[in-house]
Amino acid sequence: MRSVRMRILATLLVLGVVGVGGWQLLPSQEDTGKTIKVGTTDAVTSLDPAGAYDAGSWALFNNVFQSLLAFEPGSATPVPDAAESCGFEGTDLRTYRCELRQGLKFPSGREMTAQDVKYSFDRVKKINSDVGPAALLDTLQSVSASGRDVTFRLSSPDATFPFKVATGAGSIVDSSKYPANSLRKDSGVDGTGPYELTSYTKEKKAVLAPNGSYKGMIKSAGRPVELDYYTDSTKLNNAWKGKQLDVAYRQLPPDVLAGLNPSDPGQRVSEADSSEIRNLYLNTRAGRPLHETKVRQAMAWLINREQLAASVYEGTVDPLYSLIPTGITGHTTSFFDTYPEPSVKKARALLTEAGVTTPVSFTYGYGLNSGSAEAEAKQLKKQLEAGGLFKVTLKGYEWTDFQKRWASGKLDAYAVGWVADYPDPDTYGGPLVGTEGTMNTGYSSPEVDHLIQDSQRFADRGEAEQDFRDLQASVAKDVPVIPLWQAKDYVVTSEDVGGGQYLSDGTGVFRLWRLDWI
Repeated sequence: MRSVRMRILATLLVLGVVGVGGWQLLPSQEDTGKTIKVGTTDAVTSLDPAGAYDAGSWALFNNVFQSLLAFEPGSATPVPDAAESCGFEGTDLRTYRCELRQGLKFPSGREMTAQDVKYSFDRVKKINSDVGPAALLDTLQSVSASGRDVTFRLSSPDATFPFKVATGAGSIVDSSKYPANSLRKDSGVDGTGPYELTSYTKEKKAVLAPNGSYKGMIKSAGRPVELDYYTDSTKLNNAWKGKQLDVAYRQLPPDVLAGLNPSDPGQRVSEADSSEIRNLYLNTRAGRPLHETKVRQAMAWLINREQLAASVYEGTVDPLYSLIPTGITGHTTSFFDTYPEPSVKKARALLTEAGVTTPVSFTYGYGLNSGSAEAEAKQLKKQLEAGGLFKVTLKGYEWTDFQKRWASGKLDAYAVGWVADYPDPDTYGGPLVGTEGTMNTGYSSPEVDHLIQDSQRFADRGEAEQDFRDLQASVAKDVPVIPLWQAKDYVVTSEDVGGGQYLSDGTGVFRLWRLDWI
């Protein structure tokens, strides 16, 4: 969805947002022309906010677009950015109103209006791209604009709606530059964020310059930034070692991360807990080899997370035993409680009970050049084929093709990382296991859908904890997904660059404007 994240507070509270004054970005006179070069293996799948729901794209959106709300570093409560003020009307959490900040200008010089905001939300829902963020706005029934006011009507109470407004799904675009019914195809960006995109080369480079017309929550201008995209972690590491970069983030090879030392000369190293997770998703549709619940339960009995974390990731990730990671409200160990240790015997008994012929054959898809995805796939294949119960065919795909294949339900099994969209356990619910979820496993559970919807009615998010505990128990029983690991967050910068710890902190925001020369 997004280098260090701080541990998120165990209990989150959604508050009505009050108005704050705007800030005009005024670049410092010192070193304004010196560009900070940031390297990453995250890919940008689209420059159009209606057509992307991935960490690489949203990292760019955070900097070139504005949303009505945004997250400050370390905060779990969104504050006004493009808005002057926002808040729920009444107590039923079904009507949310924002007043747009005055004087926001698109690159063309045209002033942003409330109609642009309505247009932006409407087109995300209307286009409904398979790889877009429409699923995140599932409770949004309608949007209306009058003067500077924007009013959102929700289909059910949703205390998490302000969080969703603050994500990439709430990016506000120039209605005169983006078609209403289709994605924009060129390499241009027309937003009002703290940066302007001055040039973009797909899969290679994005060049960003501070936007002198920005008005919003950010108090000071960032430096010029160049984002360099690498197809794999080895190439990123080579560029870092070759001093071609000032910052390396997401993701250096596991052996390099394991060997990082904050005392090493010539660099600054940040390591912190992260809310990023990785799951193995299973296609539950009728006619697919993993349709039977007992077959998926048998798979859960065979996964050895400790071995995966040690052998493939060299201890740079932690085994994960539930849908919601450690440090987030409602976290449990539901998969450990249900499947406490790998057991071929118990897996075989389930397959016998299901009456299926063994080995159960299926195809496991993974993204080519996606960090350690291939090594991970080979290790999981080895674990799942233990005892001759499964026959796993591995197949790698270029990232964009891989994303489209899982989004269209064409893969039997696939592992995908998930970066929190916002600091609330809800981000691990609807998008991952809800009926209309973005992972599109074909899984649909009335019980799970009810728990997701019920959890959204609590303004005090701590009161939703039991719903999330029950949700994780249901997922461990139905197994549409098998949690694998929880990431640690690493950022490496040269010794003359500061602010790397603010790039991300669990709120899902990639703060390039916090990088600075020391």
